[in-house]
Order: sequence, then structure tokens, then C-alpha cells
Amino acid sequence: MERITLSEAKFDVPCKIAGYVEKIRNTKYMVFVILKDRTGRVQVSFDKGNTPELCDEVLKATPGSVISVWGELKESPYVKQGGKEFIPTRVKVESVADQLPVDDNSFIDQKIDYRWVDMRTDRNTLIFKVQTLLVNSFREWLLQRDFMEIHTPKLIGTASESGADVFELKYFDRKAYLAQSPQFYKQMAMAAGFDRIFECGPVFRAEKSYSNKHTTEFTGFDIEFSYIDSMYDVMKLEEEMLTYALSKVKEKYGEEIKELFGKEVIVPTCPFPVMELKDVYAELEKRYGLVYPDSVKGDLVTEAERKCEDLAKDMFGSEFLFIIGYDAKERAFYHMRDEKGVPLGYDLIWRGCEITTGAQREHRVDILKAQAEEKGLADDVKFYMEFFKYGVPPHGGFGLGVDRLTMLLLGITIKEAMFIFRGPQRLNP
Repeated sequence: MERITLSEAKFDVPCKIAGYVEKIRNTKYMVFVILKDRTGRVQVSFDKGNTPELCDEVLKATPGSVISVWGELKESPYVKQGGKEFIPTRVKVESVADQLPVDDNSFIDQKIDYRWVDMRTDRNTLIFKVQTLLVNSFREWLLQRDFMEIHTPKLIGTASESGADVFELKYFDRKAYLAQSPQFYKQMAMAAGFDRIFECGPVFRAEKSYSNKHTTEFTGFDIEFSYIDSMYDVMKLEEEMLTYALSKVKEKYGEEIKELFGKEVIVPTCPFPVMELKDVYAELEKRYGLVYPDSVKGDLVTEAERKCEDLAKDMFGSEFLFIIGYDAKERAFYHMRDEKGVPLGYDLIWRGCEITTGAQREHRVDILKAQAEEKGLADDVKFYMEFFKYGVPPHGGFGLGVDRLTMLLLGITIKEAMFIFRGPQRLNP
């Protein structure tokens, strides 16, 4: 008999179920087991008088053990587990668990040491159900618009983008690096005439940062598309995609998220508000008394970024805020610039945290080369320059951090939002 999930079990129909033992209660006449799988829980009731051999077998199990049970689901108004119980005819202990090393009260780093045990809770399982739906919704929305999914190399021969914060490794008889992003290869796809592509995959950053939002490896969702007129085309695509995905999450998991995380899934309305960086700083000073020196105003400092949560709500009634008008020295060399030298790019802030950097890219090879030389990267990006010698359409794109997006949606830490966290001091499990 093939095992079914607890949600698939029907009343009075013989079946086989299996899962983790959450609790065992041994009474004078009965043994009660709360069995859990990814779809829910059920009470399995063993009668010592009628099935003593089954009771002997199941009492070999401990909390955390895996058992398989054959029998039928019955209605039982006296049972707290949804008014139903499972009456067994056979049981098998598949795996006996040692005493569980972590519980809800353990510190997060101890939980990560035993991540596979920690993730068995309803709360932690929901994190990854939500993340799955988010990513699938992005894919669904993009595929409906004729995007292609590509998979780019993560082992590269030269340090990408900035030349800094990369992991170097030995590659046979020479050096190699772990990719900071798929940016260069996304643009190669534009040069190949693919027009519309996306990728979901690992991204590596050799940053010794211990903030709540930084990791050394994370999952990025990247998009690039051609024949755009401006960066506003990129912004429009992103806001529509995010709105679609969040509506899907709210529809399927909104109530569970509210119950287990105490967070409301708010579906935004388009268009998202847009502000110039200089205006952001002016409003932060006027509204909240936050004053910053001119020397830092070419970029958005961390404290100002956090306060943008209040600014977006107070000024626009929105959780999202596009910020444009960054200083060229703070942006990548491949961002197109206007006639005043201002990069045609943006950051998207959600709930006081940057989730995206996007831009219209510079596709004219002479200007691109000059901007790379300006940042001292001419030698590092020679292979990248080759893409632009044979015709490239105007294009742009952005990258989203899937883990950071999950973190902000559920109001948790980045360590919780990742299946396995990687940071400067964390390389296991």
C-alpha cells in the first residue's frame, strides 16, 4: 500500500500514513501518538486491550521518531485534533530518534547547528512554503510574458562587477572566482538576442558583514530584458511582478502568516512611489529631524534606509519606495548615465530595507569602456566588453534577493529565512 499524506486521508478508507512522532502519551488502557507530516497532524489511538502488540511496537518510538501506520481515519468528536483519530491495524517504527537537541527556546545559532530538526515546526515549514510560492509566482508571471530561464556559470575566470568582495579559489593551475552575480552573463544573453531572460540561483559575496540582512551566499532572482526606453520600463516590470507574487502569497498563506508570524501580507498597488535621493534626505530631515553630512548623500546610508519605511507610509501610504538619482561613484560602471552623469538606476526599498538594485544598462561600447576605465576595471572586464562589439539592443534589469524578500515578508531574521545560512563565521552544516 502506498503512503498518503495526512491531508489526503479519508474517513473509513484503509490507508497507510507516515510521519514524525510529535508526542506520545502512555495511559493505563491506551497509547496516544500525535503524528505529524508536512500537511498536518493526526492522533493515532492504540488500544492496549485489543492490539497489545501494536502498543509494544509504537512504544519503541520517541519524540522525533519516524513511524508508518496502516489503518483507517475515524470521526471522533472527543478528539482535539480536528475531531478525528486514526485507528491502526499495523505500525512500523522506521527510525528511532535520540533526544531532540533543540526546541523553540534555543538560540538561533544552536538551531542552525541542527537545522534539519529545527525546520520540522509548522512555523519554519511555512517559511519555505511561502518562499516556494514567491519564486514560482515570479516564474509564472515572467513565463506568461515570454521570458526564458537561463542558468549561468558560478565559477568565473575574472572578478565580476567591482573586482572586490569576491571569493577566490584554486581552479586546477590558475585562479578562479565565485560569481557575485549573473550580471555579465545576463547581458551576454541580450547580445545573443534572447531579449527576455531570468535566472534563480546562488550568489556569492565575500563581505565580512554581520548585519541582519547580509550573507556570504544567497539566492538571487535576476531579470534582464531588451528594447526598453528607460529605467522606468524596468521599474514597471518589477512592481507588477512583485504585486502579482504577493497577491498569490496572500491568497494561499495570508491567514497562516498572520497566525504564525503576526504579519499582514499587504498587496501593493501600482505604480510604486518614486523619489530622488536628494529629496529623500530632505524629507528625512524635515519630517524626522535626521541630518546627514553632504559627503554621504550620494548613497543611502543604513539608518536612512530603515527610516524610508516610515517615509513611504507617511508620504504615499505605501510599503514600497523606488529611489533614483544616486551618485555615479556609488553605482556599477555598467549603469547608463544621463547627460548630467547621473546613473539611470534605482533601489527599491521595502519595509525599510533595500531589496533590489536595477537600472538601464549602458549598451554603447565606447561609453561602457570609458566608465569601466574610470573605475579601474578595464583589465578585469575585457571578456565582458566583447559582448558589446557586435550589436546589443538597449536593455535593463534588476536582481532580487529571495532570502531577504522572505525575511521582510515574514518579519524574521535572515538566518531564519534561509534554508541554510552562510556568513563569515558559518560554513556548516
